Amino acid sequence: MFIATIPNRNSPPAVLLREGYREGGKVKTRTLANLSGLPPEKIEALKAALRGEAVGTADPILEATLPHGHVVAVTGMIQRLGLDKLLFGKRHHMRELALALVAARVIEPGSKLSLAQSLAKGAEHHTLGEVLGLGELGKAIDPSNPNSSQEKRAAGEFYAAMDWLLERQEKVEDALAKRHLITGCTVLYDLSSSYFEGRTCPLAKFGHSRDHREDRPQVQYGLLCSEEGIPVAIEVVEGNTGDPKTIPAQVAKLKERFGLQNVVVVGDRGMVTAARIREDISTVGYDWISALVHKSILPLVEAKVIIPSLFDERGLAEISHPDYPGERLIACFNPIMAEERARKREELLELTEKGLQKVMDACTRKRDPLQGVAEIGLKTGAALGRFKMGRYFSIRVGEYSVGWHRKTETLAKEAAMDGIYVIRTSVAKDVMDAERAVLTYKRLAKVERAFRTMKSVDLQVRPIFHRLEDRVKAHLFICMLAYYVEWHLRQAWAELLYTDEEGSQRDTPVSPVRPSESGKLKKAKSHGKDGLPLQSFGGLMKSLATLCSSRIRLGENGPLYTRTTSPTPLQARAFELIGVAIG
Repeated sequence: MFIATIPNRNSPPAVLLREGYREGGKVKTRTLANLSGLPPEKIEALKAALRGEAVGTADPILEATLPHGHVVAVTGMIQRLGLDKLLFGKRHHMRELALALVAARVIEPGSKLSLAQSLAKGAEHHTLGEVLGLGELGKAIDPSNPNSSQEKRAAGEFYAAMDWLLERQEKVEDALAKRHLITGCTVLYDLSSSYFEGRTCPLAKFGHSRDHREDRPQVQYGLLCSEEGIPVAIEVVEGNTGDPKTIPAQVAKLKERFGLQNVVVVGDRGMVTAARIREDISTVGYDWISALVHKSILPLVEAKVIIPSLFDERGLAEISHPDYPGERLIACFNPIMAEERARKREELLELTEKGLQKVMDACTRKRDPLQGVAEIGLKTGAALGRFKMGRYFSIRVGEYSVGWHRKTETLAKEAAMDGIYVIRTSVAKDVMDAERAVLTYKRLAKVERAFRTMKSVDLQVRPIFHRLEDRVKAHLFICMLAYYVEWHLRQAWAELLYTDEEGSQRDTPVSPVRPSESGKLKKAKSHGKDGLPLQSFGGLMKSLATLCSSRIRLGENGPLYTRTTSPTPLQARAFELIGVAIG
């Protein structure tokens, strides 16, 4: 007789007492009893008895207690989404390592070496290695020697898993596209960047830094998402690549790899240019939605194509202009944005004038006054450049003084465009009216939210330390898959988070989003419908981590078993919402 433990998907495994026997020359097994309801210590004692070991009444010894609940939640969602099957159809060592990399990004972001350390036997940070069956990897690491060759080899296995995963990126993206994109759908695309530590990677180039780290080289990556903001594919390019140059590869991916027809591509202003529309998007029969850059709106305002009386009560109006043949232009006016831009501009003008006054004061001080056109000019340039307001001032620099005044004509032109933006699209009016076109463009905020999540404390995509081009691509692909898991966790846990479950609302397409009445009440109470306290996503993960797995041994040399602490009502509800059983 023997005891078999049978996996049971997201439920606790079945523990069965079985025996083997021969029939017709073949070895067969039959189940004698289901032991799943027995306490773990009794099951371990029965296993010891079947092995012929002495079973006494020794007191249990607690050997270790590890955070466990957040691991179960993340790995459970991975199984529920079938992400493990997307990577590889059956259990495989490289697959489990790749899943560990994805899960660890959600659970405890860090380097590959720190992940290897967290799995070290006797120094585990959580039960991820145990849940994914990576126990042998953890046993090979000596926690007393953080620089041991075993630890480096374990980290090397994770690097090998990154290479293995990158080879399957296209297959995984194709499967995600088939799951979340259909012919006639809307696809959101945007670009972001993250900075490097080091300069040896071929992708690391200096460019426009969205992280405001001009002192570091960077890499850029474009994210394709469904209309709901679900990530489908990611493309990594050199850090100095212009935004429009990334469009052709995305269109080819949608058309050739994903096989999609009649797609509406939504891209940020400055990305979907006339050249990209003419040479890439329109040639494959796709429609698009974008917006005019700020400098392109000024000619429309000066030509009085856009005037304040044009806007209706919704704050938008359809216009046309010969410079944009065959396009629909939807001018939008947001009075709140206009007021905010005017306030901020005036504030920056005043701060710049204070800086210029300091230069003037330095020129007129009695002791060691600032003199010379070159010296005064340098200080003046620094004052103008600090808030980037130089274009609004006329400057006169002399040998002993500096003078200035505001360019009223330039400021008047700028003020005339306050609160105005223009959506441009090729989608026919009978297919998508003006309001829906504006709201669809604003869905790009979902991609921006994905970038914030990947860059922030949740997934910590930056800074990037990898030196090899393929490792950088694999790192960002792992972060995309981690966000895919987190997106679905956030959706499932909406009632436990500060998420407005009815969705943010707008009075008009151009007005700011506002919470629903139920959302405001939920936030005011800080409790959900069941009276459970609301959490941030990170806070809920920390709460789940307090559900622990304890390793207990019966006597000094007795059998070892694990026991999970009882879940709190909050933890129980979180597991229920994602369909994961805890045991």
